[in-house]
Amino acid sequence: MQHHLARRGFLGAAVALGAAALTAPLTAGTAHAAGPGGRWPTGFPLPRGFQPEGVTIGHSPYAYFGSLGDGAVYRASLATGEGRIIHQGLGAGHSTVGLKIDRPGRRLFLAGGWSREIRVVDARSGALLRHFTGLGAETTMVNDVILTPDAAWFTDSFQPQLYRLALDRTGEPAHELTVLPLTGDWTQGPDFTANGIERTPDGQALLVVDVFQDGGSLLRVDPRTGVARAVDLGGLKIPHGDGLLLLGRDLYIVQQAVDQIDVVRLDPAGTRGTAIARITDPDRFRIPTTAAVWGDRIYLPNARFGLDPDPAVADYDVVSVPRV
Repeated sequence: MQHHLARRGFLGAAVALGAAALTAPLTAGTAHAAGPGGRWPTGFPLPRGFQPEGVTIGHSPYAYFGSLGDGAVYRASLATGEGRIIHQGLGAGHSTVGLKIDRPGRRLFLAGGWSREIRVVDARSGALLRHFTGLGAETTMVNDVILTPDAAWFTDSFQPQLYRLALDRTGEPAHELTVLPLTGDWTQGPDFTANGIERTPDGQALLVVDVFQDGGSLLRVDPRTGVARAVDLGGLKIPHGDGLLLLGRDLYIVQQAVDQIDVVRLDPAGTRGTAIARITDPDRFRIPTTAAVWGDRIYLPNARFGLDPDPAVADYDVVSVPRV
């Protein structure tokens, strides 16, 4: 999520099912939509006024979306597009921004945005299992989350630090958080800085978007020390970088405010990458923020930042595009 956009309003959109984006090399220019394959919907609506930002998909074909409005979580079938609220949230002022589901599909890890919260929710019942409050400083925004075998890691968009929630061998989260300060090449801007987070292909380090540094950069963070090193993306800048999705060695970088996804092929350690594709869909992308995968398709919620006079009553949807 971009701070300056997230405080602006939203506008309704009808669901677009027809077009799915092609991918093309960056040097060949930007490619647009082609007809979808298969019979599952390539897009579907979310509840009116839901205000989506994050998405996660586990081991079954169901997507989970978090609400910026009240922190609710909506679960939708990818086969039909139908869904329901499975977690009511804590009300206004308690957003859910980024979220991830664990591998067994038991728990959802929610980044609480400006409420300075981290929450863990039962993915079946919606019950609140852990609730951490008062994180960081008054300006803290807990933005995004990634799961590793032994921890859930969360970004803070206004403080140069990550939050670590340890997981035991069964995936049970700890009752306390630890804070990892970011050092090395990390450059903290005067305003919104850190956004999406992922693992490196070899699983040894973390990747974090820094929208301020050098016009928008990707940083590789040592999870033991917090030392960050800039990833060489061959000149690609990501000033609107939001959610990250790693598939093998291909990193999908959602650049929300410009309605595009840049795909970068990384080396195993995540120290350098080559831009291999750019995905756009001007007919259906309306500020997509984050991405999750099922099969051969990437699913993205349209957050519609800045497009609507009243986000509380606006129409929202999810779109999907083929993976590279």
